[in-house]
Amino acid sequence: MHYTQRMVEPESVFGQINNNRGLDAYCFVGLPNVSLEVGWLSFAHNLLKKAVMDRNREMAAQGAP
Repeated sequence: MHYTQRMVEPESVFGQINNNRGLDAYCFVGLPNVSLEVGWLSFAHNLLKKAVMDRNREMAAQGAP
């Protein structure tokens, strides 16, 4: 797949997780543990994005500016 055909750049997601959530270092050691931690962080990131989208959709339906 060509770089311009990607939907989202993964680097921006990791940057948002690192900067916005205050992640400085991983809490666990070892590839399986770090993989699990990244999975949980990604899950939380996606839940927060969905909550914001749902809130915005609900406010738009109510006619809020």
